[in-house]
Amino acid sequence: MRGNHFGKMFSMTTFGESHGMAIGVVVDGVPAGLDFSMEDLQKELDRRAPGKIPGTTSRRESDNPEILSGIFEGKTLGTPIAAIVKNQNQRSQDYDKLKESYRPGHADKTTNMKYGFRDHRGGGRSSGRETLSRVIAGYFASLVIPKVEIRAFISKIGPFSLDEAFPEKLPKDLGEYSYPEREKWDEIKQFLLGLKKEGESVGGRVSIIIDGCPEALGEPAFDKLKADFAKALMSIGAVTSFSFGLGEKMADLPGSVVSSSSGHFGGIEGGISNGERITLQVTFKPTSTIGEKAKEGRHDPCILPRAIPVIEAMTKVVLADHFLRQRAYDR
Repeated sequence: MRGNHFGKMFSMTTFGESHGMAIGVVVDGVPAGLDFSMEDLQKELDRRAPGKIPGTTSRRESDNPEILSGIFEGKTLGTPIAAIVKNQNQRSQDYDKLKESYRPGHADKTTNMKYGFRDHRGGGRSSGRETLSRVIAGYFASLVIPKVEIRAFISKIGPFSLDEAFPEKLPKDLGEYSYPEREKWDEIKQFLLGLKKEGESVGGRVSIIIDGCPEALGEPAFDKLKADFAKALMSIGAVTSFSFGLGEKMADLPGSVVSSSSGHFGGIEGGISNGERITLQVTFKPTSTIGEKAKEGRHDPCILPRAIPVIEAMTKVVLADHFLRQRAYDR
């Protein structure tokens, strides 16, 4: 199987299956001498861990990472950092009915087409559990770009939608559902609990705001910053579309409006960061497991609340990679 590696100067290679012994990642390109905190890493993993947010999966995992290499006396060594998280609460029998059936929109059928064999337990390699490896990589990426602030939040989930996809100011506390409007939190909770009871699912949109990004990140041709953001975020299993700046609105606006401000391009012009606030948005499809299969198993009726730290992590990985590449130019 190819396609388990992402990045150039800062890179990660992930491994493991949802119901295997462990999920893991090898992160390479982290400079030596950066301060490492297991507590901070655990906090990031706790944000996406299953069984913590009402209305999401009931699978419970402690997700305690083990660092196998690349760290000594609380600092990075500049060598590859290997980390694993052991799976503890698989309950593979819950997925027996999926052994002989495929879920439309999931990788069940296409994985079988490609390899002639698949691990049906929890989606195997295609499971959302793979994303905890990305969160680990995102933590180490944040050490490379400590002055960059990245915040992802839900801008639409089911019937709940923000008036502005990119508010000028975000509240410090977005709640467990990462939704800026506090007065809607309980309604969202009840909405998701209702979906779970019915065996239904729903998608939505996530907005990403990046402040403090250095200028000149990205290349003018194939390695545009926007292109790498798109690949990184579209590689998250349930993501179906990506945009930046005005995004799809550009199709309905004249050039005199679109080109009236560099801000309409979301901080990226010609594929290169211009030093302004970067705004990105991704759309998620509803979870593929629905009906009785959803009721019998432990599935998220909506993946968005637990996807937020994954989205932030992939954004950090892209920025750390391009930051190190630009630093090589500057030397």
